[in-house]
Amino acid sequence: MSCQLGIDTGGTYTDAVIVDERQSVVAKNKSLTTSFDLTLGIAQAISSLPRALLDQVNLVALSTTLSTNSVVEGRGAPVAVLLPGYSEPQVIKSGLTRIMERDLITLLDGGHNATGDELVPLDLARAEEAIAGQNDQVSAYAISGMFGTRNSSHEKALRSLVIELTGKPVACGHELASNLGAPRRALTAALNARMILYIQALINSVECILDRQGICAPLMIVKGDGSLVNAETALLQPVATVLSGPAASVIGACALSGQENGIVVDIGGTTTDIAIVTDGQPELCEDGARIGDWQPMVEAIRVFSIGLGGDSEVRFRAKLDISQRRVVPVSLLASQFPEVLPALRRQWSAPPSPRNNKFALPLQKNEVLIRHLSEIELEAWKRLQLGPMELEALVDNRPVLRAIARMERLGLVIYSGFTPSDATHVLGMSDHWDGVAAEIGAKIWARQMRSLYGCGSWELGDAIAPCREVFALVTRNISQKLIEAGLNQHGKLADSKSRNVTQLLADIILKPDNPGKALPLFELAFARNYPIIGVGGPAGDYFPEVARQLGVDLHLPEHAETANAIGAVMGAVVQISHVTVTQPEFGVFYLFHKGDPIKFDHLEKALDRAVAIARDEAHGMAVSAGATSIETRITQDINHIKNDIDGELFVSTLVTAIASGRPGCLMP
Repeated sequence: MSCQLGIDTGGTYTDAVIVDERQSVVAKNKSLTTSFDLTLGIAQAISSLPRALLDQVNLVALSTTLSTNSVVEGRGAPVAVLLPGYSEPQVIKSGLTRIMERDLITLLDGGHNATGDELVPLDLARAEEAIAGQNDQVSAYAISGMFGTRNSSHEKALRSLVIELTGKPVACGHELASNLGAPRRALTAALNARMILYIQALINSVECILDRQGICAPLMIVKGDGSLVNAETALLQPVATVLSGPAASVIGACALSGQENGIVVDIGGTTTDIAIVTDGQPELCEDGARIGDWQPMVEAIRVFSIGLGGDSEVRFRAKLDISQRRVVPVSLLASQFPEVLPALRRQWSAPPSPRNNKFALPLQKNEVLIRHLSEIELEAWKRLQLGPMELEALVDNRPVLRAIARMERLGLVIYSGFTPSDATHVLGMSDHWDGVAAEIGAKIWARQMRSLYGCGSWELGDAIAPCREVFALVTRNISQKLIEAGLNQHGKLADSKSRNVTQLLADIILKPDNPGKALPLFELAFARNYPIIGVGGPAGDYFPEVARQLGVDLHLPEHAETANAIGAVMGAVVQISHVTVTQPEFGVFYLFHKGDPIKFDHLEKALDRAVAIARDEAHGMAVSAGATSIETRITQDINHIKNDIDGELFVSTLVTAIASGRPGCLMP
């Protein structure tokens, strides 16, 4: 028998499953993700699987939510961005200054126009100065040139310069997106560069464990569109793994549930991901998937990903709110570090404080960031390696508190806090962590909300009532996001409008029955023919109530808690190449594709050349990505306009080659 091993590394848990030749789950295991050293959690998940089955593995497929989580939470390695031909308004429009310091963004003379002609010579001297000056501050570089998809020569020259001067990873906009839209392409390149170290650490960890376990099989990574690529390809374009975990969960949910139509909802520790499946096929989002507040140019399954999960912090911000920020649940912290429970008891016996339930732990080890820590920050960092630090115990040491706060903003440190996962422990829905700590944490949090913020009317010492309110808040938020996802299904509404309409519809659909009130003149039905397919660890806790509120059917398939890992091994290798042909002036045709534009006098010759280039590139990419038995299909999206004098005129066409095949397996 040959088997396939699926691994999913999420923010909270790492799952490992073994699937046999019939795609049936024959073994599975979960372990906590160890963010500071991913190797530990992955090793624990795999090593607990039966040895006899591991010996039969001929393919390993990996999905991850780490990329998605880093985008939603605004975390990532420090990078520098080089932008030839860009203007300051375009930098602001891109959103780059929201994810990085402005002094790490360098505007350079250079760039091209829409036909690929050089506007201004590239300022290599200024580029060399910027690269050298930023080298000690960053882990990678991102490059995006004005009209870089029409002529990539400036991006390639800058990439060679970065490699020559620093040897660090480089992400180029023209290799990540073929569409125009300079600001979004710059953001896509920057997000790609920020993720390189994350994905590199993950792949290195998995490869190390596989070697240690004696598993000699190809390692494939799930992309955001649900397809697979080998590890080498994923390292070149880690931004393609954004929504890797959600894509794998959609594939796994469909396979496990057997449903042709449904709304797949995957709730994890950090995010809830929603995808609509029709006739067995999830919809692809070619203009870029929305992840939290961002929309990079990444072809992916159309997933509505929101920062709401079991480990989201419950806080007060004008009202009771579920934050996008992931924290370590106090029940989880106490289960890992027994000394936390006495500290929580001390906090409960003391007056309320904004620092209640707050402990600091190391999250990741980024040498570039650590190298630039101040003396007191380094001292606090060393202390954190010994165990969690209670913030309330540091109230008289403000410099250390400020040092920890800055390291948390940098992504080196994570806080603990009160979360929905703690609430479900108090309510008896969950029991995998420390229930006593969850109850004390709930009492501390409820008192904090009432005494410090005037929120809530719970009795002192009551843990049940506030946890019920948190549970109701989570289920209502998920229900509202499902309504919003439905409104966004066809992209007909702007974000602000969809949110306003969502609130109106939610007030009607989710409004509780009011006996004695007049009968409504009309009724609203949500997703009448689309049941919710719930997957993820907390699915059984929240989705029954969500389905009841929305009045829809619910499927909680067997093995739902490991749907991501199951879906990972069910994908195919798919690689896509785009080539654009335009007619900027009558009778002159330009072909654009990752280099200098090519000019033609006849449209047929230009299109023939475009098809040949796209087919060869897609096939070569599929081979490089680890595919066998490759099939390639060609599509053309032609744009014409009608002219009163000349009739119908050709404007442009996008030639797309899609090469697909099964991942190459090593026979046992």
